[in-house]
Amino acid sequence: MSRPLRFALVAGEKSGDTLGAGLIAALKARFPDAEFYGVAGEQMIAAGCVAWYRAEELSVMGLAEVLSHLPRLLRLRRDLIRRLRAEPPDVFVGIDSPDFNVPVEAALRASGIRTVQYVSPQIWAWRQSRVTTMRAAADLVLCVLPFETGFYGKHRVKARFVGHPLADAIPRHVDRAAARAALGIDEDARVIALLPGSRRGEVTRLAQPFLGTAAWVQQQRPGTRVAIAFANDEMARVFDEAVAGMRLDPEPLRFTGIARDVMAAADAVLTASGTASLEALLLKRPMVVAYRITPLTYALVRWLGARKLPCFSLPNLLAGRKLVPEFVQDDVRPEVMGPALLGCLTGEGLDTDWYHAFDSIHETLRRDANAAAADAVIELLQSGGETKPREAEWGPAGTNH
Repeated sequence: MSRPLRFALVAGEKSGDTLGAGLIAALKARFPDAEFYGVAGEQMIAAGCVAWYRAEELSVMGLAEVLSHLPRLLRLRRDLIRRLRAEPPDVFVGIDSPDFNVPVEAALRASGIRTVQYVSPQIWAWRQSRVTTMRAAADLVLCVLPFETGFYGKHRVKARFVGHPLADAIPRHVDRAAARAALGIDEDARVIALLPGSRRGEVTRLAQPFLGTAAWVQQQRPGTRVAIAFANDEMARVFDEAVAGMRLDPEPLRFTGIARDVMAAADAVLTASGTASLEALLLKRPMVVAYRITPLTYALVRWLGARKLPCFSLPNLLAGRKLVPEFVQDDVRPEVMGPALLGCLTGEGLDTDWYHAFDSIHETLRRDANAAAADAVIELLQSGGETKPREAEWGPAGTNH
């Protein structure tokens, strides 16, 4: 009797944990006896993944910030590779976190293990030369953004667009009144939602300008309610420490762990760049997107090619134009973001076709991503295609792009 299939997965972010849990569920539907192990968060563990390490151990943001964690991350990566070689999976799936996962994939592929990178690193945006590294490391790249496969095709890297699970999970039309009723928010209130991020450094840098922007809007439109969505209790404490002494009138409503519900109840959203901006798009909520990292990290990112991008936020990248206001570094301050957020709140600052554009992107991303990703992994597993064991280099372990 043949042994059960073994799948190793590594996720280092909350969003990666969500993707991993969906993939595990889809694979289990096809192979109920399959075994799953690796680096996992709460959702993946609940889905049946044995956590050799917790996903939180990889959650480090930025090129500069990772330096203090580098020795620990390198030790963890070496130990993970050793254990995976000792207990080889049929397929290894690295979920996002490319600077940790891609070197793992390269090492495992050199040992003859099939490898998948789920969520493409943004090599199409900066340091495009890294595509040769991706070609050496991954048998298959699963893309959640539709334009990425064209880039990989030009460079002879096998890639498949599987859609985005968020587009499957979020309905095309979300009832704002119902969301407000569930949260106890007045149906007739003007509401802006603040989403300052899910990492300590991110929240620390965005807390003051976000709350200051909300105060600016309240000065222009008295009575505007502000709802702050925290990723967890720790991030709420980080936020409070950063904004000590700052006040709003009326005081903000506070929610933890239900960011999507808070955005659904809002008229406009001010969010950190990343997955939350995609959720706001899928919920069809006008938004302002902000991105602030350490000056050193920002200088490095620009030097490595990001300055060539016409925009950075997911809504604008997916639209192929500046559909929503986005602000970076020194422009992340109340007097700059306030007018843009007020324009979203009143509708005066929005493109006339913004809703149709959001809905069109939603439809493009809606592909039953969990099933599509599982199908692609299974096809790789069943293809018998040989791996190409070539060693490759990547950046410092643990950073996310």
